[in-house]
Amino acid sequence: MTAIPSDSAITVAGLCKSFGEQTVLDGLDLDVQQGTVFSLLGPNGAGKTTVVRILSTLIPADAGQMQVAGHDLVQEPDAVRAAIGVTGQFSAVDGLLTGAENLGLMADLHHLGRAAGRRRVAELLERFDLVEAASKPVSSYSGGMRRRLDLAMTLVARPRLIFLDEPTTALDPRSRHGMWALIRELVAEGVTVFLTTQYLDEADELADRIAVLDHGRIVAEGTATALKRRIPGGHVRLQFANPHSLDAAADALESTTPDEETLSLQIPADGSVASLRALLDRLDRAQVEPVELSIHTPDLDDVFFAVTGHSSANQDSTDQRGTDPSEAAEVANR
Repeated sequence: MTAIPSDSAITVAGLCKSFGEQTVLDGLDLDVQQGTVFSLLGPNGAGKTTVVRILSTLIPADAGQMQVAGHDLVQEPDAVRAAIGVTGQFSAVDGLLTGAENLGLMADLHHLGRAAGRRRVAELLERFDLVEAASKPVSSYSGGMRRRLDLAMTLVARPRLIFLDEPTTALDPRSRHGMWALIRELVAEGVTVFLTTQYLDEADELADRIAVLDHGRIVAEGTATALKRRIPGGHVRLQFANPHSLDAAADALESTTPDEETLSLQIPADGSVASLRALLDRLDRAQVEPVELSIHTPDLDDVFFAVTGHSSANQDSTDQRGTDPSEAAEVANR
């Protein structure tokens, strides 16, 4: 077995998966660093959930070499399961049980022992702000509370690597931000998070590294900043106090068309410090000072469209019944 790099939580090489004649993953390569958030994005049916299901040992791959949490996925699946936690697209909580009982059940499944289990349940109820609701049936919980409980159940055994498959789908903005805060806390403690999401702002906010999956392959990968800089369209907008300053700036910067109605100039730029410094130096030499400066760079939505040809509005990986298209193909071919 090839040794996993000490700084990698997940390594994947040549991952392939098909359901019948439908190829879902076609030679996928990934490297996820320990203690980071890695976000996998992709258009409808790209196979994001299939990746999670393979790496969490729920379904086998057709081909590829994969190591998860230091263990070979094929040769040591039990060791992988013991090292990871998984929170799926939909809450895996029992609505008939209370929050405390759901957590207690997970503690029993992990053989924590009665005293250790009680302590762990109490810790998680406190951490996830569920103490007051602990004795209430989960059927009475809000969507945000159910997702917090779901994540708490994933953490009962203190995994160092967790898979979060669209964890904030259908949550209101406040609940989403609460989930983001919990994810940041986990990463600060050294936990690695493999995140799939249909919200590009979520990936932008949380991920240390992002990969875009399309037609079974990674079509773009890097930090959010690096990905956005690959897309043309960035510019600096300068606002001036009067027409004289506007005309002087236009003369100094050349090849720019002033907007006389708004007293502004728009100059192509990549948003880097060097380009901004050069722009301001030219204005200084012309003795022109703008009253306002704003930097506009492409966002992840622009990146997503450029590398996949799809709008992020179509990016949800579920159909109306909440089934990943690759899962539907798998079921059809059983």
